Amino acid sequence: MALRDGGGLSTASPAEAAGARRQALLGHAAMLTFSALVAGSFSLGSMAANEIAPAALNALRFLIAGALIGTIAHATVGLKRVQFEAPWRYAVLGGLFAIYFVLMFEGLKTAPPVSTAAVFTLTPVMSAGFGYLLLRQITTPRMALALSIGAAGALWVIFRADLAALLAFRVGEGEMIYFWGCVAHAIYTPMVRRLNRGEPAVVFSFGMMVAGFLILALWGWQDILATDWLSLPPIVWITILYTAVFASAATFVLLQFAALRLPSAKVMAYTYLTPSWVILWEIALGRGAPPALVLPGIALTVLSLLLLLRAE
Repeated sequence: MALRDGGGLSTASPAEAAGARRQALLGHAAMLTFSALVAGSFSLGSMAANEIAPAALNALRFLIAGALIGTIAHATVGLKRVQFEAPWRYAVLGGLFAIYFVLMFEGLKTAPPVSTAAVFTLTPVMSAGFGYLLLRQITTPRMALALSIGAAGALWVIFRADLAALLAFRVGEGEMIYFWGCVAHAIYTPMVRRLNRGEPAVVFSFGMMVAGFLILALWGWQDILATDWLSLPPIVWITILYTAVFASAATFVLLQFAALRLPSAKVMAYTYLTPSWVILWEIALGRGAPPALVLPGIALTVLSLLLLLRAE
């Protein structure tokens, strides 16, 4: 099959083309779910960030998620020695995601969820750049238009249709810390496709999470030992369990699954939905509903995704 990542003519047969389209749609469905689950970690994370050291929290969530995914992988596709050849690949991916999550929780110590969601929307553009550098994936004019529309819609939602709030936006320390985590996240997406050698997504996720846990355990061993685990408030355990099961195990597999089927820019374009999901999470947690004026912003993010769903 000779389909191009960036679109254009294909020499594939009709059956191969139909199969490729189906796989791409599955990738989009995975990222839609991904964006909803990730959004919850912003709201819950902001409530727990100042109660526990980020390295300790994330080491435990990687351990729980790794055990869960490892069990699923063993029971389904199986874990084979050949799948773990060149373990440096998992160290690279685990290190990138460890950096992302530690810096996310460091940033959430001072930055509110909507501000971190604003920074998160920079990830698709960076991912498109890294996708070109690492994979020579081309961002077509329509994809660039879709990314721009999505960015505009996300900013509209984030700042709740308040132009004055947008113009007065100043990047705080927490936002800057989280920005560097987003750089690691943007590199991670094309690296999945670059380093995968045919391993199933669940196996690749397991290897990455094991590597991430080991890196965090070595890096944050002092924080881990210093944490009074039995005295942590309930919100910390809720956050750990949610991020381990839903924002780690589930989303890691979804991201791996999508990254093997979609160009990096399209994968990360779903981050534009995250601010909308964050607002829904905030409402669910009793923090109030946004004004109706934000609905045009939500419509723009949906429009951007519709553009991305169409074949080039």
